[in-house]
Amino acid sequence: MQELDLEKRFEKAVALANTMTQAELPQDVQLRLYALYKQATHGNFSENRNYPVYDLRNAFKMNAWIQINHLSKEECKELYIEAIDDLVKKK
Repeated sequence: MQELDLEKRFEKAVALANTMTQAELPQDVQLRLYALYKQATHGNFSENRNYPVYDLRNAFKMNAWIQINHLSKEECKELYIEAIDDLVKKK
């Protein structure tokens, strides 16, 4: 039951995040949200995945994701929810 609650809260946070524009968020916040989302939905970054690192932007995204490989999917979902809640409160 608790896992279902977490999933619903995460989905709600993702929906809220999708209403935000990139212009509203500093790049460091964007990277953190990206990394938390990827870790929460895909798990640890793996070099075996065909992740395009053709440019600096993708390299930063990959690096942000790798930095949180030690966190579980559940931890990342909670952190993502908290981050979105904090951003909504600041509006």
